[in-house]
Amino acid sequence: MNLLKVLSYYCFFSFFSVPLNFDTTLTKKFKSIMKKIIFSFFLFSFAIYVIAQEARTQISQNRFLCASNYLDYDNYPAQEKLTPTPKGYEIYYLSHYGRHGSRWLLSDNDYMSVIKPMRKAKEEGKLTDTGLELLEKLESFYPTTINRLGDLTTVGERQHHGIGKRMTQHFPELFKTKNLPVDARNTVVIRCILSMTAECEEITAFNPSAKVHNDVSESLQYYLNEPWKGLVRANADKANHLLDQYRDQLTHPDRIINLLFNDNQWTKDNLREKSFMRRLFDVATNMQSHDQFEEILDLFTDEECYELWKIRNIDWYLRYAHAPQTNSVMPFSQRNLLKNIIETADTVTQKQVTLRFGHEVCVMPLACLLELGTCGAVVQDLDTLDNVWRNYNIFPMACNVQIAFYRPKKGKKGDVLVKALLNEREMTLPVHTDSFPYYKWEELREYYLRKIENYDNMNNQ
Repeated sequence: MNLLKVLSYYCFFSFFSVPLNFDTTLTKKFKSIMKKIIFSFFLFSFAIYVIAQEARTQISQNRFLCASNYLDYDNYPAQEKLTPTPKGYEIYYLSHYGRHGSRWLLSDNDYMSVIKPMRKAKEEGKLTDTGLELLEKLESFYPTTINRLGDLTTVGERQHHGIGKRMTQHFPELFKTKNLPVDARNTVVIRCILSMTAECEEITAFNPSAKVHNDVSESLQYYLNEPWKGLVRANADKANHLLDQYRDQLTHPDRIINLLFNDNQWTKDNLREKSFMRRLFDVATNMQSHDQFEEILDLFTDEECYELWKIRNIDWYLRYAHAPQTNSVMPFSQRNLLKNIIETADTVTQKQVTLRFGHEVCVMPLACLLELGTCGAVVQDLDTLDNVWRNYNIFPMACNVQIAFYRPKKGKKGDVLVKALLNEREMTLPVHTDSFPYYKWEELREYYLRKIENYDNMNNQ
């Protein structure tokens, strides 16, 4: 990126600094052509530079985005209206997979790894006034976590009420169907069950005649929350070395350590400073999961927020996306989920809805496996990853994939069409279409089945 900038500046100023002593017609034409070429190159270079700054700019404009998978769904809402149903078609089926809503952090250590060393520092007089204020905020918040680790918060419940309500508003012609069958299935985790309940409540509020069937069972785990195995498991560890490298490069704790502690030698002897900074960042970014929260994210600068987010962005890309560094196989952790989506769609004859609920470790690779928008991007240079692939576009709290199926109305002819929404935004899909966001389901189905078959053949070798 910097090379392009330097080269463009060099060409631009070099050309106009050359003494042109002749004034022939040929020279004038040459000068005119060269000016256009150099100016075009300058604009191209500048455009690339602007793209590279977009993630940094987005995060500085909306601090919540740096939270990655802790991002509150409602802090990054979809803005564009959905495309109307194609003429002569009707929606007859909606297939969905969604993550639970906002939650407390999962482990007591997520909080205590920050609080304990700060308590010790306070006892030994090593906290600054800012550090004392931060500890007071953390001590005030910590009791809310007791017996609540991993639980859905009121923010998370509200997210799913919103999604369920908008789902009925986006597809009213489907959800107003009398006695509409709604099959809702879930992993065996309470926060997921409560998320499912919130969406189903909105559906029945919109259509009291809807026949909602809820199912929660270990027997569903093989596709709702499939564990890593085979080539996916074999390639997972390849991410560790690269990730350690970026964690070290992008964590700069000196400023924030000096902001909170008054003795550099004490922190070197008692803290793993880089790890402490990242742990504090986790607590700070997840505070948006609560209605009543302590504002501590403002302790971090815009650049620190961007760099700490970038570590997470690379981490999630390596472990769940089509990263060449992990042989592009990680999204196949969700091949059984994709098979279930296809196989269930094959059985649908009447208007109906299928809801599935689980976790971001399923939504993320599913979106990549489906190649929604830029989710399937293959990026060799991780330094440029956020030019095209940003985790906050994929898996905030309550993230979801919705695939809407359309068929010709009675008496009409045509192919079954689908459109895919990621977090209620219309996405491109990996086959050709002349009518975005609508794609021929048969072509898309064949593409995905062939993709799964190729992986299975490789996995069985």
